[in-house]
Amino acid sequence: MAIQIALLRGINVGGKNKIKMAELREALETLGLSRVQTYIQSGNILFESEEDEPALRGKIEALIESKFGLSIRVIIRTADELAAMAANRPFSDEEVAAAEASFEGECLYIAMMLDTPQANKIEKLESYDFKEDRYVIAGRDVYLLFRQSVRDSKLSVQVDKLNAPVTVRNWNTLTKLIAMSQEMGNAN
Repeated sequence: MAIQIALLRGINVGGKNKIKMAELREALETLGLSRVQTYIQSGNILFESEEDEPALRGKIEALIESKFGLSIRVIIRTADELAAMAANRPFSDEEVAAAEASFEGECLYIAMMLDTPQANKIEKLESYDFKEDRYVIAGRDVYLLFRQSVRDSKLSVQVDKLNAPVTVRNWNTLTKLIAMSQEMGNAN
């Protein structure tokens, strides 16, 4: 079975869209997903399944709506896709270190979209001046490097407009999900 990662958008943020991870794991197992694990409260779910991405996404979104009463969009990537994201990071260690030195907090993120953004939306994004913040679009993923707080950046607001839905994770979360998926794979 393939290791999949479902990334939920906008749960357990600021007291809104609350879902307890233990309840979510139990509910997902009723869909026939195996070895379901979650990481932190922001909706990172690892599991095994042979179903394709559209079918899984539809089932998970429907389950969250029926069980928890929330309309939450789900982005799914395979363990191999996450590993490829990390391996293909377009920013050098030096660029990341310089960004980290410019403020306290996370500076490297990955935005994962349901689909590849349309050319006209990419052109609109390219028209903005994001100061020293940088981005690289790779298919349906966007690498983000912030020189200031992500909360104060115009880039984070504009990336959200590229393609709905999109969900963003910091680099530490991405690397932790990769490590967890590798542990799942090694346990087979």
